[in-house]
Amino acid sequence: MRACVVHAAGDLRVEHRSPAPPGPGQVTVAVALGGICGSDLHYYRHGRVGDFTVREPMVLGHEVVGHVAALGAEGEGPAVGTPVAVHPATPCDRCPDCAAGRRNICADTRYLGSAARTPHVQGGFAQLVTVPAAQIRPLPPELGLRRAVLAEPLSVALHAVHRAGDVTGKRVLVTGAGPIGCLVTAVLRHRGAAEVVVSDLLDTPLHIAAASGATATVRADDPGNDAWTDPFDIAVEASGAPAGLRSCVERVRRGGTVVLLGLLPPGEVPLLGNIAVTRELELRGAFRFDAEFDEAIALLAQGLPVDAVVTHTFPLAEARAAFDIAHDRAVASKVLLDLTAPDPVRPGGRRPR
Repeated sequence: MRACVVHAAGDLRVEHRSPAPPGPGQVTVAVALGGICGSDLHYYRHGRVGDFTVREPMVLGHEVVGHVAALGAEGEGPAVGTPVAVHPATPCDRCPDCAAGRRNICADTRYLGSAARTPHVQGGFAQLVTVPAAQIRPLPPELGLRRAVLAEPLSVALHAVHRAGDVTGKRVLVTGAGPIGCLVTAVLRHRGAAEVVVSDLLDTPLHIAAASGATATVRADDPGNDAWTDPFDIAVEASGAPAGLRSCVERVRRGGTVVLLGLLPPGEVPLLGNIAVTRELELRGAFRFDAEFDEAIALLAQGLPVDAVVTHTFPLAEARAAFDIAHDRAVASKVLLDLTAPDPVRPGGRRPR
């Protein structure tokens, strides 16, 4: 099979690997589509995500959907051919965090395409992926794969909104109109937020945010825009930029809530601590998700307006081009890899190896 593998910063290859057959309690999925995440981009461009550094070749990807290809010896899982989404996390289910229902912060979890541990957990940008049957979710008949591939990032957005608390009737700021910020916007509107103002430095992401339900959009380099001069009840930092965090802390009302969702650069980041203290702000982290994955699939099947988030699709053979486009936020939002597409034929009738 072929897979998209990062070896180091800037070193991304499509190479052949031997698929792992399913063991007892496992399912092999023939992956059809995979969404390129911000963490995948960081591994490709910088060789790391936050404190997680690539130390060995690693298959990228954790946003994947496809069809069941094979079952393990016990036959556990949906029938072969069933369209499915893959939940990317395998928590330990033994630690205090798992026991408390916070499996998303389990320190011993395994997550597809993550360098958080060594050996790394190989990811889902491969034509065949074998995972525990508990990670497999059959898709509703009305949900196509192209929408279903958003289940993982939508789960991240759902968890962030859950961390914000009751948003009904609230005025909310979202900093960063990348795929996650736009999905947060759609969830906020679905959950009854009265106003959702989204800020970004680029126009294309802001257009996608508007299509996802934003009541107003603001260029982050336009501090005098009337849309964000009044204080917000809640702010969700989805850009991963220190300037975005600053905007959230500065613009939320006294006693308001700031949800930190975007992963900030490694090391110390300036924080307006005195404002957080004197205004008694609540700063809440939001990391990954757990049961929200099933909720995301249901919302996608119900027609949550998120189609504008997907902007490009590339065959696996053109993975490097796909990653380069995904990095260009002026033109792209969520970029997909099609792992079923045949390799393009090169001049001379040869297919790339």
